[in-house]
Amino acid sequence: MHKWLGLRLVALSLALFSQWSLASLSLLTEPVQGALVRATVPAGSQVSYQQQKIRVSQQGEFVFGIGRDELGSRTIEWVSADGQTHQQSFEIIARQFAIEKVDGLPPKMVNPDPSLAARIRADAANARKARERNDERLDFMQDFIWYKGRISGVYGSQRILNGEPKTPHYGVDVAAPTGTAVVAPASGIVTLWQPDMYYSGGTLIIDHGFGVSSTFLHLSASHVQAGQRVEQGQLIAEIGATGRATGPHLDWRMNWMNVRVDPQLLVPAR
Repeated sequence: MHKWLGLRLVALSLALFSQWSLASLSLLTEPVQGALVRATVPAGSQVSYQQQKIRVSQQGEFVFGIGRDELGSRTIEWVSADGQTHQQSFEIIARQFAIEKVDGLPPKMVNPDPSLAARIRADAANARKARERNDERLDFMQDFIWYKGRISGVYGSQRILNGEPKTPHYGVDVAAPTGTAVVAPASGIVTLWQPDMYYSGGTLIIDHGFGVSSTFLHLSASHVQAGQRVEQGQLIAEIGATGRATGPHLDWRMNWMNVRVDPQLLVPAR
């Protein structure tokens, strides 16, 4: 439980979890803004989230993401093996996000020349394609592990770059020297390694199954390649300062499909 959610949310969560468990639906993660919510229903069930069918394992595990700016009520519906339909709604828990100022960036990295637009679009398209995988592996159900280093940036913070408001930051930054080892936070399959994306520099993506993926930015080197299976704790890359960065650090991001979620909610509090 992260300390900023407070004791009031602990009590609320316990009440909600107890209620949902009685209905044979268990949420294993609090439904806060930015959460990757792992959940279970009885084996053999079919699940819909917000009226859209999503993947569920034979044992009943499934997952969905809640975006940074989502609020309000959400509904999970499941049809059990005996054909009965069940439904449960919940309210997304709001969070407070910081404002973060980053100065000293080269002007071209804040407002790139229009001639670079095609390259930037191509980088984004390659990353999206690498995150499209949606197979039945349950690697995302592991307890994710941390990286050593100082946390220098957090998910959801409003970025002000060289004095200009920009889009929020969607990862957690861990500052460490260039060459520091980066290991797989959970097992999966590498879907992308590109050493020179314009904004993110050395960029590596690992798919953890069911549409869940981790993206690692600003890397100086990779020790794996696309298509390779990696295990939790395996060396995959080295920290760097490539792309739009003021110093060496790892920017770890996570997605469920196209929903950007907060990796820091999946690892033990520091």
